[in-house]
Amino acid sequence: MTVLVQGISQLVTNDPALGEGPLGVVRDAALVLDGERVLWAGTAASASDVGADERVDVGGRAVLPGWVDSHTHLVFDGDRAAEFTARMAGEAYEAGGIMTTVHATREASDEQLTGLVQARLAEMLRGGTTTVETKTGYGLSFVDEVRSARIADATCDVTTFLGAHLVPADFAGDIDGYLDLVCGQMLDGVLAALSGPPGGYFIDVFCEDGAFDEARSRRVLAAGQRVGLGLKVHGNQLGYGPGVRLAVDAGATSVDHCTYLTDEDIDLLAGSSTVATLLPTCDLSTRQPAAPGRRLADAGATIALASNCNPGTSYTSSMNLVVALGVLQCGLTADEAVRAATAGGAAALGLTDVGVLRPGAFADLHVLDAPSHDHLAYRVGMPLTHAVWRRGKQVA
Repeated sequence: MTVLVQGISQLVTNDPALGEGPLGVVRDAALVLDGERVLWAGTAASASDVGADERVDVGGRAVLPGWVDSHTHLVFDGDRAAEFTARMAGEAYEAGGIMTTVHATREASDEQLTGLVQARLAEMLRGGTTTVETKTGYGLSFVDEVRSARIADATCDVTTFLGAHLVPADFAGDIDGYLDLVCGQMLDGVLAALSGPPGGYFIDVFCEDGAFDEARSRRVLAAGQRVGLGLKVHGNQLGYGPGVRLAVDAGATSVDHCTYLTDEDIDLLAGSSTVATLLPTCDLSTRQPAAPGRRLADAGATIALASNCNPGTSYTSSMNLVVALGVLQCGLTADEAVRAATAGGAAALGLTDVGVLRPGAFADLHVLDAPSHDHLAYRVGMPLTHAVWRRGKQVA
């Protein structure tokens, strides 16, 4: 069945061939959905020539592609509220807090973890997020990383193997022994647990002081690359370091955090296909400086914005807030922030049929209770999601 969505004050297509500017904005617009795909996009005046089985009027509201959240950690149990409170009282954030979540996650049953992930995804969908990547990394044992990968694959759109999140207490003092496990038996087990070919999945490594140095991070990426996984890097979160250089050298799809960047890092990103994924709610929660979004944008780097939803440093899935902070903290324009949270997120996942609203793309629509996307930062924190379609069906 085809559906004509009309009464659109401002339609963001992310296709410059369809409208104004890089966002391909069409004003006084309409869309035709055919099953789970977009059939047609254009002005309302032209829609009279397009037949449809059903009509939906959104009442003069803006319509965007659904958010593409390209960096989350949803497979976990427990919370770290006490750690957050201590951090707000002045204690510095260190990566070791991850182990608190590892203990809680290992204790949870498969059913508990699956239910928790599904509840978080439902919350994200209500906020306009229609495509979600999530990582393993709170198991850090063969059994728990494999089951985390299986649960993630069964619930989320894209799964990333993050066995190299931190060295667990079981391997205290034997970091290379743990990497033998990650790059060998654990990697093999994760691959066997996934439902599709490796090319649709990623491997990630936390390249940071307190986690893995450059040489060990390169070893993790090389192991993933040998079996056909895409590459990602957690880098430059807690200080200046080799993460960006490592990601660009390896041809990684993205390097995520990018809080501390030198001019050389920015030039490397601007001259490569590696996406700089910014996580502003994480920087806010850990009291880090804002990532240099303006410098990246001015240099011509491809930018994504994501929630980093996790229990320790960014326990939120609100991409509306992420976009607002991309503007208010990172220095992006409203147009740049919206593109980063849609088409930019898709680029960070190697996807071309989400984050856009052009013919042939998935019919993932985010209807704002506002006439334009400028209101996301202008009315920061307000509940501006009016309705959501995912794969052509209204779900919120």
